[in-house]
Amino acid sequence: MYSFESRVRFSEVDANQQMTLLSVLNYFQDCSTFHSEKAHMNIDELTAYGYAWLLASWQVVICRLPRLGEQIKVSTWAYDFKGFYGHRNFTIEDRQGNVCAYANTLWTFINIKTMHPAKILPDVAAAYELCEEFPMQKTPRKIAILGEGVLADPIKVRKNQIDVYQHVNNAMYIAMAQEFLPEDFEVKQMRAEYKNAALLGEQIYPVCIQQEDLFQVLLKNAEGGIYAVVEFTRR
Repeated sequence: MYSFESRVRFSEVDANQQMTLLSVLNYFQDCSTFHSEKAHMNIDELTAYGYAWLLASWQVVICRLPRLGEQIKVSTWAYDFKGFYGHRNFTIEDRQGNVCAYANTLWTFINIKTMHPAKILPDVAAAYELCEEFPMQKTPRKIAILGEGVLADPIKVRKNQIDVYQHVNNAMYIAMAQEFLPEDFEVKQMRAEYKNAALLGEQIYPVCIQQEDLFQVLLKNAEGGIYAVVEFTRR
């Protein structure tokens, strides 16, 4: 397990002084990056092997959003490696040790020359100590699309949405999708399934579907292919 402590910053909160969902995801991404640094499997070291980890899916549950100035502890750990998949949990805890948010994620090990999934190298798996899986009700990786949706205005991919892999950062898809939520929609759970990577300058075509307490946003390309499916559950 890897953990680090922080304090909720002004730049990480919304108009209600609560941490944004984007900030929660950024903390989780940063924590996994720090964990890989400590394990000597950072981006440069893994690239030297000829491989990379790509996020396949998120399941994030919000118990409560930390507030401006709160002390928090962010933790992550791997709990299973199987074939070309890696499984990782995350938590954010407050000063009293209460869990504010937790997540289950699935990662795919990729050969960067072929961009195809590859069996996880023994040295890579051995770099991470496997810990016990977080006790949560897991959802399937694949998100069942609820039905026909409403096409919204296209979004052009901007420079500030691109990460070190030269495509849209995982969290940015969620931020795009969240913009379409109704004003009174408080997120209890967010799921995301990633299918293709969007690049700088491309147009993303959002399709919104609402069914009772579920709100889905399909982020598509011009040909109708899907970059990501994002699903929000109302509290």
